Amino acid sequence: MTALMQSFQKRFGAEMAGPSLAFLAVMLFFGIASPQFLSAATFGSVAFQLPELGLLTLAMLLPILTGGLNLAITFTANIAGLTVAWVLLANGGADAGPFAFALGCMLAVAVGTASGLVMGFVVAYTRAHPILVSLSMMIFLRGLGEFLTRGGDVSGFPAFIQPLGQGTLLGVPVPLIVFIVCVVLWHLLLTRTKLGFNTYMIGSNIEAARYSGVNTRKVVVLVYALSGAMCAIAGIIMLARFNSVRVGHGESYLLITVLACFLGGINPFGGFGRVIPVFVALVVLQLLSSGLNLMGANQHLATAVWGLLLVGVMILRWVASHYKFPTNRKG
Repeated sequence: MTALMQSFQKRFGAEMAGPSLAFLAVMLFFGIASPQFLSAATFGSVAFQLPELGLLTLAMLLPILTGGLNLAITFTANIAGLTVAWVLLANGGADAGPFAFALGCMLAVAVGTASGLVMGFVVAYTRAHPILVSLSMMIFLRGLGEFLTRGGDVSGFPAFIQPLGQGTLLGVPVPLIVFIVCVVLWHLLLTRTKLGFNTYMIGSNIEAARYSGVNTRKVVVLVYALSGAMCAIAGIIMLARFNSVRVGHGESYLLITVLACFLGGINPFGGFGRVIPVFVALVVLQLLSSGLNLMGANQHLATAVWGLLLVGVMILRWVASHYKFPTNRKG
């Protein structure tokens, strides 16, 4: 085990060792257990299911890197989706045109960004704990959404929206293309920009970052604003995929996004982690869920196995730390 861990860390880097091993283990196990697993249908299903969870995970990623958390991601996404829905319904519903949809998307991103800005300002200027701040925002958005929709679904959208959530481009699902573009943007943000560097600094030691001349308040506000904007993109994709919106949709994704971040090597206390390993971790989780479904297991068992997987990752990290394998802490 130690030799295998060391080999993977040398080949892929410390952050990629866990997700890479998990990916190979899932592929090997289900490839043997189920003949249908290694098929185009399975990977096509994963490609359509991955983006919505992936986009929400990207929204969770940035706050975690600063040592915070955004518990409001799913409800921010749904409120953003409801914003698009209301604009469409106000302009004819199923007969609404592309301009109304574009306007709704812009307003949705503005709503998501505003939600993140509020959380960022409160966290940055009052130094309240991010868990309490984002939990308060989550409760507010949930209550507001249920009040406005009376707990029901909103549907009746134009047909031209469906390809955004269910269509393909050159054989690749459109939602997956959107997700990959966002992954690349997040990767460039964290590795090529001053904001990304300062995000890691704040997560490592916010006081040291402040004494180094970093405007920590500005960085925290921007991080949560970007998190809210990514939630809005997820909400738009979910609206197009399911052709309806409701306040509680995807509520179970919240803890799974945290699991994906930790499986992808993100330090739960902030300051360390990369986007690409998180992407691989998301693929592992979706493949694991699909494999269990093929074997006749229900989603509840998949959720339990996801929890066991997180425990296994923590054990592997302890092994890596205990044997002092070489690590690469560059973003």
